[in-house]
Amino acid sequence: MSELVQRAFDLAQHALADRLPRRWRHVQGVAAKAREMNRAVSPEDRDLLIAAAWLHDIGYAPGVADTGLHALDGGRWLRDRGQPLRLASLVAHHSCALFEAAERGLADMLTQEFEQEHSLTSDALWYADMTTTPDGGPTDVKARLAEVRERYGADHPVTRFWARAEPTLLEAIGRVELASQPM
Repeated sequence: MSELVQRAFDLAQHALADRLPRRWRHVQGVAAKAREMNRAVSPEDRDLLIAAAWLHDIGYAPGVADTGLHALDGGRWLRDRGQPLRLASLVAHHSCALFEAAERGLADMLTQEFEQEHSLTSDALWYADMTTTPDGGPTDVKARLAEVRERYGADHPVTRFWARAEPTLLEAIGRVELASQPM
């Protein structure tokens, strides 16, 4: 395991394992998925993808959560602790976070602080997150979105942002599936 991945694992485990065990199971599943499908990204980005998978939900942790937008909170927390800016940016923008930021009135803040990367690495992080259940098991993106909508309810900001973000997510999922196909 690379130093970057080990550090990401340690940070995530410390922040989530005891305090948010269900979230920790999800993060473990996302990291496993990222390891399985990292051939979709360039070799130099494989460790970065796995590290981002370990850290993508760090913004839910007590002491990290601040704005109500876990992606932004996680990105800030990582940046403020000297983690690579690209890693912090991947976390800050994971899984259509800009749509949620707009729903919460935080889009300007997110885009001013973190550049959104448009790459297979970013797409693969979204894929790993959105094809993993809250308990860490595998699922498909349609079932995952249905579960999110059911869990949050029709009037919740998370449900509202996914109504607008779904096409963007599905495009990212499609790019990863295409890149993951054997040659």
